[in-house]
Amino acid sequence: MAAALRAFLFAGCMAIAAAVHAADEGAAKEAQAPVAPDAKPSLIDTDGWLDMSKFLDTAYGFVPLIVPITEPAVGYGAAGALVFIDREGAGQWGERSRPNIAAVGGLATENGTSGLFAGHLGTWQGGRLRTLAAVADADVNLEFFGLGGDRNPGDGGLGYTIGARGGVVGGTYRLGDTPFWVGARYALVQTRITLDAPGAGLPGVTASDYDLRLAALTPQITFDTRDNFFTPTHGWYVDLSVPVAREALGSDRDFEKVTLTAMHFRPLGESLFLGARGTGKASSSGTPFFMRPYVALRGVAALRYQGEQAAELEAELRWQVHPRFGVVAFGGAGTARGDAAQVDRDKNVTTAGAGFRYLIARTYGLHMGVDVAVGPDDPAIYIVFGNAWLRP
Repeated sequence: MAAALRAFLFAGCMAIAAAVHAADEGAAKEAQAPVAPDAKPSLIDTDGWLDMSKFLDTAYGFVPLIVPITEPAVGYGAAGALVFIDREGAGQWGERSRPNIAAVGGLATENGTSGLFAGHLGTWQGGRLRTLAAVADADVNLEFFGLGGDRNPGDGGLGYTIGARGGVVGGTYRLGDTPFWVGARYALVQTRITLDAPGAGLPGVTASDYDLRLAALTPQITFDTRDNFFTPTHGWYVDLSVPVAREALGSDRDFEKVTLTAMHFRPLGESLFLGARGTGKASSSGTPFFMRPYVALRGVAALRYQGEQAAELEAELRWQVHPRFGVVAFGGAGTARGDAAQVDRDKNVTTAGAGFRYLIARTYGLHMGVDVAVGPDDPAIYIVFGNAWLRP
């Protein structure tokens, strides 16, 4: 799927994820019996602190959500959605199955980015089969800074707007009682690039990238032993995804990408938790410039450091100073590699930051908070739901 559509759907996935309060196995180590559907939910927990657990337990019909957007690449904004929850057919709560969820909404940011989206997450066969279907219509305003070490002179990039209209369907299936999931998804997106300065063009980018229909099939295999979907404290998450775009699938161009992500979580004590993530990405010739891999770290604007290949490592340490409050410190490093013919073909970046967390839903181990990150450019603020590496 085109990078613009992926970035746009991220806010929608965050809204959907907010309703997935029993999303994956092990979502609640301290799970208690659910409140009856007709009970009046309380927002105060037994310890006297604000808590959303009972509200989530009793939320039927739809839940209105507003999710802040703080991505530096598009500026501050918000995504709003109506999230519809259907627990019928999703199994009893004792099975900890994910309910069927549908969402419809839109987003807007201060730099003029806007759009609409709708999506559905389905759970079937007692939680063994998961399906995804989503459509989006977005106009995303971004800046191009070149690939790898090929930097645009000055602090600013070259502005452009990518219009992306399309959708994605797919599913994953759990292999027996193992932590392995296999699946595939198909995406079809029509993209159009509009330059802020049409006569200047984008360095190293051909005009054929400006108007494309992209269609790709993405095989995927995932290994997941996390103890919590939202804020894991131990376990592994390893995912290999290989989008393959082909004319036979409806694409205007053939190309491939590979993304390998590995995350590990472990407790270092009763109140100290370590998380680490590593990601490697590569793309073939013919990949549109806006789909090239980029360094994805807190403190780095999305798509600012792009290349034919990109990779990053990030670690986070959380200290739970109080049953409800925690503080985090994190740091990372990434690199984007451009064409081998370039003299300065690599761009390396490092980031660091700190933040706080509040346990907003105790029975589901769900934390929320704010991070402040410092990187090679301006400092950035991030609203964190669950954890910074949430995978919807």
